Amino acid sequence: MSRPNIVFVFADDWGWGDLSCYGHPHAKTPNLDRLAAQGTLFSQFYVCSGVCSPSRAAVMTGRFPAHWGIHGHFAQHAQNAARGMPNFLDPDAVTVTGLLQQSGYAVGHFGKWHLGSGAGAPAPYDYGIDESKINVGNGPLLNFTDLQTGEGRSRSTEVIIDETIGFIERNKDEPFFVQAWLNDTHAILDPTEEQMEPYKQFTANGLEDKHKGALRIYYSVVTDVDRHIGRLMDKLDELNLGDNTIVIFSADNGPEDIHIRNATHSGVGSSGPFRGRKRSLYEGGVRTPFIIRWPNGVSAGRIDNDTPLCAVDLLPTFCNLAGIDIDGLVLDGEDMTDALRGRSVMRKKPLMWEWRFNIAGHCLHKSPMLSIREGDWKLLLNPDRSRVELFNIPRDPMELNNRSEYMPERVAEMADRVLAWQDTLPEGPIDANAGSNAYPWPGTF
Repeated sequence: MSRPNIVFVFADDWGWGDLSCYGHPHAKTPNLDRLAAQGTLFSQFYVCSGVCSPSRAAVMTGRFPAHWGIHGHFAQHAQNAARGMPNFLDPDAVTVTGLLQQSGYAVGHFGKWHLGSGAGAPAPYDYGIDESKINVGNGPLLNFTDLQTGEGRSRSTEVIIDETIGFIERNKDEPFFVQAWLNDTHAILDPTEEQMEPYKQFTANGLEDKHKGALRIYYSVVTDVDRHIGRLMDKLDELNLGDNTIVIFSADNGPEDIHIRNATHSGVGSSGPFRGRKRSLYEGGVRTPFIIRWPNGVSAGRIDNDTPLCAVDLLPTFCNLAGIDIDGLVLDGEDMTDALRGRSVMRKKPLMWEWRFNIAGHCLHKSPMLSIREGDWKLLLNPDRSRVELFNIPRDPMELNNRSEYMPERVAEMADRVLAWQDTLPEGPIDANAGSNAYPWPGTF
């Protein structure tokens, strides 16, 4: 069998629960539902941060982003310095794009970048990408940014998918890897009247009703994204590429919190049944949708509720599928090809998270600073061993039943492991209220 093509669609601030196939009662996502029906849906997929830049760095490198000193989103250089962060992902890092390019893949990246911008920041070409058109970065640019309104923003997914389709058409006779990193559903959302049409009569029930205007806008953007993913799938089939092309849909972190000043209508996304939203280390902040279609290699109509899959696994898994030897490469992820092919897999390596900053919103979402998942168990705590919380995730996915006082040995082992990992990370400033679940007074968000 020839090496598979890979199309990786990465949405922005899109919650675990924001698809019909993940149980949303209102959002219309027929094409993403079709993707799931023709492939496999994973319910336990984790990203490596509750915000964008570190989450993306993990995808690119197969390492936890804190390893690179990327603790939060890349911003203006002065703000990066104040948070002890570099201004961009190290261009000497081994990346999935670089490895695939070196092995003969045509590599493209279209849409959001957010791995560094401004003076001195490398362009995507420096990370093994042949063609790109981006925003939030350096290099050939698209005609819109996140925090704006108008036609450019309302058509952002259409433009990104158009660029992705063009790349596929130009490279259809060789193996290709292309990333379509969307701006939706990140603020600011400004759908057109046409995009709003499916939800003009939508009326929420109960407590949702006070946000029904924002929900109409949010669902309109979700459904518009879905339409363009449908176009992408149809184009692959039209070009007779569908059977041997891996198509993945996922998201960089949980949904934005409505308490954030610039959230506007993007703050009403659904994290499903979970605690936590964007920035949080609870499940709702770091657990996102993951759907994969690959008729030549992935079972259709399958739901995997057992395998904890992670963004750091993508590099080793893609490399295995592409026949690339990465023995000797130090990675935090592991090859999860067996999971994609239909076997539930228990991880050999733990998952680790760190968040050094404040978390907006309800105290229910305010997680401790550190987290580790091993097997069925997830431990959260602060570096001083305060706020120790232990949850059995399959049994208690909402993280409400803290078992730490009943399992001191497990807590000690997991705490020692995550604290030892933290000791290896680059040092940097920590927000005064990081890891606190109290409401600040006076309010700061």
